[in-house]
Amino acid sequence: MLIRRAEPRATSSDIPRPLSPEERPATGRGSHPASNLWLEISTSLGTAPGPPVPPGTTAQLSPLLLRDHIIDFGPTAATLADTYVDEDAVLTYARAQSARTGVRAVGPSGGAALRLLAAALGAKAVAEIGTGTGVSGIYLLRGMRPDGILTTVDSEPVRQGFAREAYLAAGFAANRARFIPGRALDVLPRLADGQYDLVFCDADAAESQAYLAESLRLLRPGGMVCFEGVFQEGRLTDPALDDPRTRAVRELVQAVRESDLLLPALLPVSDGLLCAVRR
Repeated sequence: MLIRRAEPRATSSDIPRPLSPEERPATGRGSHPASNLWLEISTSLGTAPGPPVPPGTTAQLSPLLLRDHIIDFGPTAATLADTYVDEDAVLTYARAQSARTGVRAVGPSGGAALRLLAAALGAKAVAEIGTGTGVSGIYLLRGMRPDGILTTVDSEPVRQGFAREAYLAAGFAANRARFIPGRALDVLPRLADGQYDLVFCDADAAESQAYLAESLRLLRPGGMVCFEGVFQEGRLTDPALDDPRTRAVRELVQAVRESDLLLPALLPVSDGLLCAVRR
């Protein structure tokens, strides 16, 4: 007997109907048809194993990202994920300070993901590359164990001053965060090997590969590294763009994906959160 499943009814006229693939507009993150799931990237990255190249296709295909999957998690879905998170006055203030200083902070959905991951790991020791004005640090601290310590590095002491104020306003004791001013690649080698549960990277994209190498050294087995902003506001998936910053992030995504030491996932929150567990 065929049982017809009842269609769910919307409870508010404000809830938009999901668009079908035919109705989805082209966006800055690509507009290839749904049958082409593989991203066309610079040929200089080399040929990577992937699906057969469709007839008539001359460009190299590299399985770094699924372009149309990023469309599926487009602006509407990203906005929904961000509005799902209720940011309090402290986060709102820290985010405003970030805007004033010209630093892009992790979005609400990305922050919530970091908080969730820190809690799932039972994180006691977290290293943050790029303090900013404290937005990501607050999320991390709220997910960490009550006795956990956040070690945060930034080249701008003024920004770290804003973050320190934000942490105190959020109710965290002064000893919950260790602020180290300086260039990340000068500071990270001084941190202990294998002692960190989570390393969060939100700094100079051009140095991403070096951050990855340091993170692998810092993490305990089973620890996690996360990189914020890997979608690069749509630049990552635009084959026409080949600037050094975008190329560095593409190489990072590929390196994480192909590493035998890492179990990766690319989360479509904020501007793309690339996470990987160290085996």
